[in-house]
Amino acid sequence: MKTLRLDKFLCDALGCTRSEARKMIRQGRVLAGDEIIKKPEHKVNPEEDEITADGQKLNFREYEYLMMNKPKGVVTATKDGRDKTVMDLITGTHRKGLFPAGRLDKDTEGLLLITDDGELAHRLLSPKHHVTKRYSVTVTGEIGREQQEVFESGMDIGDDKPLKPARLVIHRSGEVSEAEVWITEGRFHQIKRMFEAVGSKVLELKRLSMGSLVLDPKLLPGQVRELTEEEIRCLKENQC
Repeated sequence: MKTLRLDKFLCDALGCTRSEARKMIRQGRVLAGDEIIKKPEHKVNPEEDEITADGQKLNFREYEYLMMNKPKGVVTATKDGRDKTVMDLITGTHRKGLFPAGRLDKDTEGLLLITDDGELAHRLLSPKHHVTKRYSVTVTGEIGREQQEVFESGMDIGDDKPLKPARLVIHRSGEVSEAEVWITEGRFHQIKRMFEAVGSKVLELKRLSMGSLVLDPKLLPGQVRELTEEEIRCLKENQC
């Protein structure tokens, strides 16, 4: 890995501002190995150098990855002039430049990846990579084999091109039905429009997984945790 300025390293490791990092360094609170470093421009190798600040050993990650169980009622955006955003739910010290990878509608809940890794976010969201997203859904009306065949055929929801084939697994059918849907695209209100096209209305929608990343059942709506090293590896390698 390439070397970094010490103040840049501190910003990424601690989520502090550049001015806060420089203040720590000039106050002699930062060590590289056993040596106190007082120059913000001092170069360090994150993979080889042991950096401590205020006696705490710092672990460096090139990017940050957070899993959120998005609740209803918040918008998937970094800023919004009217509504609370998913970023408003994140507490504690985190890196600058975090953003939600993709979006969930305001009334949709479930798995949301928040990161500053733009390359990974693009790969997860790009239709050409066919990353599968799985949702649980509650809809009005009965659904059965006829609706499954429509989903599997690559249906028309009024866009320029028909959808790619989707998978519909029915758990309960009646006046109110429950199912799971697998899609590889992310068009505007896609799942809601798919069910509207077969005569149903979505009442509840929750994303359960995206690629290899599965919503942690321990996360309550609005809660956030860091991804594990294994989850990050699987996402990057598109495996697991």
